[in-house]
Amino acid sequence: MRDDITFKCSECGEENYIATKNKRTHPERMEIKKFCKKCNKMTNHKEKK
Repeated sequence: MRDDITFKCSECGEENYIATKNKRTHPERMEIKKFCKKCNKMTNHKEKK
């Protein structure tokens, strides 16, 4: 079953992106590099708890 996850900017804490993932096959937290509108630059976004 796929669950919705929210990505949070590691610098400012803004929640910018929503995605889905299968938690059974990928139990670890995701981290991706995306554009943050508040910081106005590319930053690491980590999966929110």
